[in-house]
Amino acid sequence: MTQAPIDRRRVRGDESRRVVLDHAVQSATVDGLDGLTIGRLADASGHSKSGIATLFGSKEQLQLAAVAAARDVFIDTVTTPARARTPRGLARVCALLTDWLTYSRERVFRGGCFFAAASVEFAAKPGAVRDAIVAADQEWEDYLTASLGHAMTARELPLLDDARQLTFEFVSLLESANTRSLLHESVEPYERAEIALRSRLLALGGDPALIETIGSTAA
Repeated sequence: MTQAPIDRRRVRGDESRRVVLDHAVQSATVDGLDGLTIGRLADASGHSKSGIATLFGSKEQLQLAAVAAARDVFIDTVTTPARARTPRGLARVCALLTDWLTYSRERVFRGGCFFAAASVEFAAKPGAVRDAIVAADQEWEDYLTASLGHAMTARELPLLDDARQLTFEFVSLLESANTRSLLHESVEPYERAEIALRSRLLALGGDPALIETIGSTAA
């Protein structure tokens, strides 16, 4: 079978898009998605303004591409590793919480959690960008809720009767830790969040040995 020829222009275009998007998502966590400009990205990425305009077409398309890229990073950093190393149920819940804390604490995005920042920025701005942020945010919350639901069904959390409510509480703790850590330049908010997460799961009857894995010393 004859191998299809490589389209080197497309390869270069894909690589340029990847480099520009990496700068875009990092910048957005500090300057905001509305702070993204072709000029700033050209300076940061070493690409021309015309080249970036050709890659994305408009500011909104650039913002949407940044949201999609950030979603991919989040999945690769938080969801996929937790799913790969744990069975469904409480073990996976603990892994998801640990990986989220690590993702924020280690500044995978230099301004902390991309979606925590973008959600605040676009909460009152209807449109395609907010819709994309909402969809990514809902995807994460749905997965955490499903994982808690498995733990509830398996009686690993025998006192849990509302997985969605617990997801709301956990997401609130995680995002508060992210924001307060950035504001105070301290890791203490993560430590306090870990204590609160563990306490809540213990109160619901969870296995202390599993719950103890939540935090910076976990795998």
